[in-house]
Amino acid sequence: MTIVILDAQTLGADLDMSALDELGSVVTHQTTKPTETQERIKNADIVITNKVVIDAALIDSASNLKLICIAATGMNNVDIGYASFKGVTVRNVSGYSTNSVVQHTFAMALYLIEQLSYHDAHVKSGRWQESGIFTDVTHPFFEISSKRWGIIGFGAIGQEVAHVAGAFGADVYYHSTTGTNTHHAYPQLHLETLLHDCDVISIHAPLNDQTRDLINENNLHLIKEKAILLNLGRGGIVNETDLAFELDRKEFYAGLDVLEREPIKPENALLHIKHPERLLMTPHIAWTSIEAREKLFAGIVHNITSFLEKDKHA
Repeated sequence: MTIVILDAQTLGADLDMSALDELGSVVTHQTTKPTETQERIKNADIVITNKVVIDAALIDSASNLKLICIAATGMNNVDIGYASFKGVTVRNVSGYSTNSVVQHTFAMALYLIEQLSYHDAHVKSGRWQESGIFTDVTHPFFEISSKRWGIIGFGAIGQEVAHVAGAFGADVYYHSTTGTNTHHAYPQLHLETLLHDCDVISIHAPLNDQTRDLINENNLHLIKEKAILLNLGRGGIVNETDLAFELDRKEFYAGLDVLEREPIKPENALLHIKHPERLLMTPHIAWTSIEAREKLFAGIVHNITSFLEKDKHA
């Protein structure tokens, strides 16, 4: 079996992928441009891709292709229907990053709530030494305890965020983006009510027709002063142009780990706001803890092994 990895760089240079050598002849590409994909997969039996798109034309061009392993949970970069039609199996990995994403959610929340960027700069710049007093209460922060934490998207990650927020003492509420995930102990709120009432709002939903531009100019104004908005779901759920405008209009804070276009484009309005201290952005790293990437790779190996075993006994 020829196994082709199209974007190994997204898995990290520190990840030991030698287990694949026992399953076939491995060809590794750190990154792959759209113009390079066809040539690189033309002789592949198995393709591993994180974000490289594999459409119907590419599937047609790869005459040996038997299995596509997606190094992620989301499968929107592969034409699954056409793959099935052509007899090509597609497998993803789910559940590997829950702990990592939850941890990053609270890292972002606490960074913004406690305005750590200001306090760190205050000490390192010498302003604290010059102040003559032992503390600085010019940038007050609130406690999560007794505050309202609203969660948009209540799958496995959203539910674990609810558990941790509850451990902090928050009153937890949620909004189901599908309208069907309603059987939970936490109160469910309409989106507008959740945005208006909650002190911290975290998004953990997939991007689909129901969630695209879910947070936009028509409801961003509902977010209260000093509140925190976090998106750790998918870029495109929050309209970035509308968010940039609202962050300059009113003092609330936003943390984004995902953007509609990644990496961020220079013209993105979020890079040009008048109040950058109100915005924290990280480069889609919530899923990337060492442990999460190890679980992801183990899932890929399992998918290949189980496919080969099934194929052997077919």
